Amino acid sequence: MLSKEKINRINFLARKAKDEGLSSEEKEEQRKLREEYLKNVRKSFKNQFKGMTVIDPEGKDVTPDKVKKLKNEKKDKYH
Repeated sequence: MLSKEKINRINFLARKAKDEGLSSEEKEEQRKLREEYLKNVRKSFKNQFKGMTVIDPEGKDVTPDKVKKLKNEKKDKYH
C-alpha cells in the first residue's frame, strides 16, 4: 500500500500540472509515483482474484482456470 504522503504528493502534482504545469523533474517524479501506485493497484486486484471461487446455481465450482492457476501459484510459493 502506498503511504498517505505519496498519495498526497500524487494529488498535489496532478493539481499543479493542471493549474500551472510541471517542471521536467516534477514530471519524472509524477511518472514514478504513478507507476508505483499502479503496481500496488494491480497487486491488490490480483490478490482479490486469488481468493475468488465461482459457484454455479447447482453448487458446482466453475472458477475459471486462469483464477485456479493464480491460486496454485500462491500455494507453490509456500511449499
